[in-house]
Amino acid sequence: MQNIQSYIENNKDRFLSELIDLLKIPSISADSAYKKDTIKTAEVVMSSLKKAGCDTVELCETDGYPIIYAEKIIDKNLPTVLVYGHYDVQPPDPVELWDSPPFEPVIKPTELHPEGAIFARGACDDKGQMYMHVKAMEFMTTQDQLPCNVKFMIEGEEEVGSVNLSKYVKENQEKLSNDVILISDTGMIAKDTPSITTGLRGLSYVEVEVTGPNRDLHSGLYGGAVANPINVLTKMIASLHDENNHITIPGFYDNVEELSKDERAQMAKAPFSLENYKKALDIDAVYGEEGYTTNERNSIRPTLDVNGIWGGYIGEGAKTVIASKAYAKISMRLVPNQDWQNITNLFKKHFESIAPKGVKVKVNPHHGGQGYVTPIDSIGYQAASKAYEDTFGKTPIPQRSGGSIPIVSLFEEELKSKTILMGFGLDSDAIHSPNEHFGVWNYLKGIETIPGFYKHFVELSK
Repeated sequence: MQNIQSYIENNKDRFLSELIDLLKIPSISADSAYKKDTIKTAEVVMSSLKKAGCDTVELCETDGYPIIYAEKIIDKNLPTVLVYGHYDVQPPDPVELWDSPPFEPVIKPTELHPEGAIFARGACDDKGQMYMHVKAMEFMTTQDQLPCNVKFMIEGEEEVGSVNLSKYVKENQEKLSNDVILISDTGMIAKDTPSITTGLRGLSYVEVEVTGPNRDLHSGLYGGAVANPINVLTKMIASLHDENNHITIPGFYDNVEELSKDERAQMAKAPFSLENYKKALDIDAVYGEEGYTTNERNSIRPTLDVNGIWGGYIGEGAKTVIASKAYAKISMRLVPNQDWQNITNLFKKHFESIAPKGVKVKVNPHHGGQGYVTPIDSIGYQAASKAYEDTFGKTPIPQRSGGSIPIVSLFEEELKSKTILMGFGLDSDAIHSPNEHFGVWNYLKGIETIPGFYKHFVELSK
């Protein structure tokens, strides 16, 4: 039998080739034009799980994209690990900002990845990180080193709010029963500073529509005489923050958890260079809620951001019109104890109340999810920590993330299981942005580290 390092070395080219083939398929769940590609991706994932040694592999139909379920049960008396991931990806727009086509993966060196990084949409979020688990499973089964039972649940709607996953989980509780849930859809502090994500923010996502006159109007004949929906919308959005960048929606902060000085001090121990942060983003100053550090603003504090805004004429040249309608998409990242449905209702009530006369406002909720915190004294966390220690040679730092994985709180509610977030991406990997990438070193390091989680989890469970 080979150890994990030699197995990876002997199969490195194949591991990369298989991931590249997966990344070539544009599984964009938000765009129905890519429906066939998204379903094709599910089929490829199914095939890879069969080859990795799962005894049962099923394509479970939903009202949207299918969920892939797979399992290998070696002894019902042993613990069971449930691995979750997703095969859908974000739209690649704006495509013109990519240095290479988003679905034509290339490997090239970067400053942080001199050994090379895979550039493609989904490279880090989440095809690359999900596929680490498939290859780790392959190693454990082919080398007779699988110490417990494994179940996989890989979905195709994470990037659109996991619309049908909730129903599937509620209807399949016995099938999905487990002792711990393992997810790699987050990141770590740096290649030489491993970390485990212990908290996620929740999410409320809405679209707003402001309607003025019943048609587009000539800006000369009507300008100054009727409300301009674009002008009104921008003023309404601007009013959602005060001069200290505090969100002005009544009741928004009612249930926000205030961390103690002790906890904030622990967070501050994580390595962080403000100058490097600004340099990486090409900005000359940071921005955010008064009284909090950059790392606190993007992890333990709630936010409200405009994700898109449009209306009127945006084509080449000039067209002097007052638009009939203006639109914006707005996301609110929430912290534990903020209920996303309550926040959505508070936003709707407030946004409609601040509309001036002369326009009509409609708020359309899209999707959302609750925040999540996992305890660092759990067996699952300790197993993950030991696995990182084995491969990185140092103890990982617990870290809260600014991102959202809404299904994590659903898993705890329905399956009564804690989730361990073992991410191997970096903040610089440009997920959801042009030129998304995932370091080859990170990909292979994930495959090397994951089997250690299984080993330590079984040992600690005895």
